[in-house]
Amino acid sequence: MRRYALIIAGLAAGWILSSSSAALAWGNGFPNNGTMVGGGDVAVSPIPRETVSYNGPYEPGTIIVSTKERRLYFVLPDHQALKYGVGVGRMGFTWAGVTFVANKREWPDWTPPAPMLLRRPDLPRHMVGGIENPLGARALYLGYTEYRIHGSNEPETIGQAVSSGCIRMTNADVTDLYGRAAIGAKVVVEQE
Repeated sequence: MRRYALIIAGLAAGWILSSSSAALAWGNGFPNNGTMVGGGDVAVSPIPRETVSYNGPYEPGTIIVSTKERRLYFVLPDHQALKYGVGVGRMGFTWAGVTFVANKREWPDWTPPAPMLLRRPDLPRHMVGGIENPLGARALYLGYTEYRIHGSNEPETIGQAVSSGCIRMTNADVTDLYGRAAIGAKVVVEQE
């Protein structure tokens, strides 16, 4: 009888420990450094997020995108920044400049712009927010442009130049950035 009690106690302890460690690995509904994809599968980000030293000219809260590095930096206090992997505009669709976060949306709808529909008439005219939507889990709308920093339903494209000018992130990373970046935050997109 005592042996059975020890076995049951051991199984219960193992279950509790595995449940709590699994719970700790999930934040904002997404696994750390990963993203939910169709069917509930988990895809790990090809470029894990990290905290790095920052000694540049921009204030905390600024977003800096290096299209050359294919990285996005969110400036933190104390000379640090969060560094994320991103997908950027393909050849002919890159841009640079200073803008700001004009708006933010969770699970945004997507309406392809007219020039994109001319290039890709197979695209839907409108797509409601959701896991299959190319804008992913979150979107930060940039100034008065049609560009966004947004999630992606194709996490394998992070680190590549494949978009029509938007900055792509994994859903986990864009959810993290969304919680940190304020409306009005400065966004600097650099090509060199």
